[in-house]
Amino acid sequence: MDVLTQNKPISIAIDGPSAAGKSTLARAIAEKYGFLYVDTGAIYRTVGLAVQNAEIEPQDTAAVVALLPSVKIDMVYADVQRMFLNGADVTQEIRTPKSSLYASDVSKIPEVRAFLMDMQRDLARRRDVVMDGRDIGNVVLPDADVKIFLTASAEVRARRRCLELKEKGMEADFDTVLHDIVYRDRQDMERAAAPLKAAEDAVLLDNSEMDFLETVAAACQTIYLKTGR
Repeated sequence: MDVLTQNKPISIAIDGPSAAGKSTLARAIAEKYGFLYVDTGAIYRTVGLAVQNAEIEPQDTAAVVALLPSVKIDMVYADVQRMFLNGADVTQEIRTPKSSLYASDVSKIPEVRAFLMDMQRDLARRRDVVMDGRDIGNVVLPDADVKIFLTASAEVRARRRCLELKEKGMEADFDTVLHDIVYRDRQDMERAAAPLKAAEDAVLLDNSEMDFLETVAAACQTIYLKTGR
C-alpha cells in the first residue's frame, strides 16, 4: 500500500450522479493511499431511511426537520463503512432503490444538509479523506486538494446498478432502474440546495467506456498531477 505523507490532511472529493461508480472508486483510492473513505451518500440514505421508517413523506419538509433531533447516525469502519441508525446496523437496508429516492428527496432540504455538514467537515479537518457525493467539491469541501467529477451515460449506470442489485440477491428491472436514475439525476440537478454540478476546478472523468482498473488509473493520474504524489 502506498501511503502519502504530508504536513496537513489531504482531502479528495469525488462527485457525480447516481451509479457512476463513485463509492467503488473512492474505496479503491482510500485503500491505495491509506486514507479514510467517507461515503456521504450512505449518510443521506440513512437519514432517508429514518424518514421512511417514520412513515413520513420525504417531501414533507416540516415533518422531516422535526424528526432530525431523534436521528442518531454512526459510522463504523471495518472492511466497509457500516452505517448505524439509532443503534441498528442499516448498511444493507439503505441500498434499495426506494432508499435511494428517499435520500434524493431529503437531500434537497437545507436543514438536512446543515445537520450533516459538520460531521463531514470535521472528518476532513482531522484525517486524510476521500469523500464522495454530489456536492463535495462545491459545498462540503470547497478547498479539497483534488476534485474529480465522475460520470457515465444513464444507460451504462442503469446496467451497473442492475448488476449490483442482482449480486445482492435483489430483483432488478432495467427499465425501472433506468427510470429511477434519470429521475434522480433531474432531482439532484434541479434542487435548490447544493444542486449536482461539477466544481469549476474539478477534473471531469467519464468512465462510460472504462473498466474499473482504467477508472482507478485515470483518477490516480489526476491525484498525481494535482498533488505530485
